[in-house]
Amino acid sequence: MRVTSYGLRVKKRPRTQKQGKINLGKFKPNFARPSIITHVRKQRLRYIAMLPSLITLMNAIMGFVAIGFASRGAGTGAERYFFHNPKLTYFAMAGYMIFIAMVADMLDGRVARLSKSTSSFGGQLDSLCDVISFGVAPAFLMLRLLEGRLAELSAQYVTAGPMVTKFVWICGAVYVACAAIRLARFNVENEEDESAHMAFWGLPSPAAAGVVASIVVFQQDMLPELTERTSWIFRFSEDVLLWGLPVITFGAGILMITRIKYPHLANQLFRGKKPFMSLIYALVILLVVVWHIQTALLVAFCGFALWGVVRWGFMKIKGQRVPEGDFEGPEPEQD
Repeated sequence: MRVTSYGLRVKKRPRTQKQGKINLGKFKPNFARPSIITHVRKQRLRYIAMLPSLITLMNAIMGFVAIGFASRGAGTGAERYFFHNPKLTYFAMAGYMIFIAMVADMLDGRVARLSKSTSSFGGQLDSLCDVISFGVAPAFLMLRLLEGRLAELSAQYVTAGPMVTKFVWICGAVYVACAAIRLARFNVENEEDESAHMAFWGLPSPAAAGVVASIVVFQQDMLPELTERTSWIFRFSEDVLLWGLPVITFGAGILMITRIKYPHLANQLFRGKKPFMSLIYALVILLVVVWHIQTALLVAFCGFALWGVVRWGFMKIKGQRVPEGDFEGPEPEQD
């Protein structure tokens, strides 16, 4: 018998012959850690869905074309590609290419789901293409559009000019970084079920690119038709749009990585059955877009981006609970 430190009496077990002493030479402990470098057999990709992949690649190609048009700078040489509008500038063409990339981005997922050919390869390819079309292309377009103004400013103001130039470059870099983070986060939190895609947490990258592209298209293609270039209204409006574009680009990038709720308009408006008046409203909106597409794009994308911020601020002021999502899907509770 022995007494432990807790005051308990424990009967000492007598040692038998079988117990004896342990032969440490034959004892092999089984607590070795697994090797840090493990050999994992990689799965080879053998088959892909052709049609959705081609549509996704069209998204990346349109983004590349937008970068190419933007690199040509200010000019009206785009009539060689579209003869119906000889006054179309390269900057405006770059903005239109971004919008065509949005159409491809909207179609590829639906085509994949309709053909029952969704795959992890398609999702990863879509995000890589989105980085080009909705991340790099809008930021590069903004930089090229302001390049001439920044050169003039640096020549007039030796100290302030380079500082403004650095700020514009920082705005573009922040936008690209936020777009990449937004798409990577979406890949991690995404659910394959389409019914879960009724809302986004953070401004979607196509919408952020649409904000930048719509301002460029309006300034290049619509503003000269509204007023004469020599008038003070034109000069004032152009200065406001151009110098406000870097700040707007920066804000659109920050909105992409926030948790502000934005509705998935395509799924909410076109999925399932809707009242008859919804068809009338959609037809009226379509006619307005066709009538003045540049103005309609500006109002639609900028209004969509501001709507989430205004709704979030309104709920904060009223003291209501602001939903903070942690995945790309519907909220756990209804508003």
